[in-house]
Amino acid sequence: MPVTATAPHITPIPATRGNACEVAIIGAGPYGLSVAAHLRQAGVPVRVFGEPMSFWREHMPKGMRLRSPWRASHISDPAGALSLDVFASEHDAGQVEQIPLEDFVAYGAWFQQSAVPDVDRRTVRCVEAKEQRFQLTLADGESVWADRVVVATGLANQDYRPPAFRGLPAALVSHACEHAAFEPFHGKHVAVVGRGQSACESAALLAEAGAEVELICRGEVRWLGATDGEAHMRSAALDLRELLAAPSAVGPFPLSWLAEWPTIVRHIPFPARDWFSRRCLKAGAAGWLKPRFGAIKRHEGRAIVGARAAGGRITLDLDNGLRSFDHVVLGTGYQVDISRLGFLSPLLGEIARVDGSPLLRAGLESSVPKLHFAGSYAVKSFGPLMRFVAGAPYSARAIANAALSRRASRAAVAFSGALAPNVSPRR
Repeated sequence: MPVTATAPHITPIPATRGNACEVAIIGAGPYGLSVAAHLRQAGVPVRVFGEPMSFWREHMPKGMRLRSPWRASHISDPAGALSLDVFASEHDAGQVEQIPLEDFVAYGAWFQQSAVPDVDRRTVRCVEAKEQRFQLTLADGESVWADRVVVATGLANQDYRPPAFRGLPAALVSHACEHAAFEPFHGKHVAVVGRGQSACESAALLAEAGAEVELICRGEVRWLGATDGEAHMRSAALDLRELLAAPSAVGPFPLSWLAEWPTIVRHIPFPARDWFSRRCLKAGAAGWLKPRFGAIKRHEGRAIVGARAAGGRITLDLDNGLRSFDHVVLGTGYQVDISRLGFLSPLLGEIARVDGSPLLRAGLESSVPKLHFAGSYAVKSFGPLMRFVAGAPYSARAIANAALSRRASRAAVAFSGALAPNVSPRR
């Protein structure tokens, strides 16, 4: 459904002007926009910083499709007036289960123009806590003060590179998130490392762009759901599995149903919660990709012992021999570490973390009061739903409720003070 984004006829809620606001949101992707829409609807002054949908537009390849189903890919506004369904209806576009990246980016731009038309596109360089508030320093040197900060920068700077590939030239090794298109690899011999959705879809897109592709992974590729070619061979077991699937389809049945309840997941003891999230996020590729693998050579169950650059090519030392390529694309996923964001450096010592992820309490609030994290940063605390767009509605409601409850507490204190009797001290 190729479309261009035009804003619907909805009167936007005005934003706070000047160098102060009640809530500053860093990031203008699905999570940042959802949180902003919920806060503004509740009357909370908000400013959003960052290029709208920038990670989706600049760090995902053309031709990609969302693995999440249509029903789990809505950016969230309180009334549901800006859902994918409304977008498709207003643009005369049909509903497709595997949403093309270009259409989802157009949907995000449409949502942003409607709900948060005044996004400040400047980059936040530093966040500091001063005098019970936060000072945000922007790329041009201007400072903005906020009572509360929400970090919703998606997976920016969180790509994982195995040790064997660190320090090698960018001309020979890149991560999948560094490519908005694969046409430059036409006629090249390319290795893709990994076996998840990112690796397998990158391999398919590279082959379709005219590259000779080999997929290298430690285990077998795990295909999720029926392939397009198997649609006519549906079994009763497959029909039952799809009938029992949770709405967001995050993880296997029945774990997928628990993933739908982040509040409950947060109360599971950490070791079990961590196992649960890893199980639900286990590497796998959507079955509809499998028919596109005909020209791709697979090295499954292989370990990469080392890698080296020589003569303008890269040689991989596999556990069963050497392979030489023009380029290696790492489809090795992401590993959250908030220290890599840079702008949080002054606060890192105060943020409780585990394996690089912040430990969050109710309202997705960190150990630094009124500093919240949304999206993948919340997986360690709230479970695997936070890794997908489907987690945006929960996050937006939780953060909005936290902001409003703090407001209510202040109002109650002020009200009780106003009602206190005026008693003169005894002499």
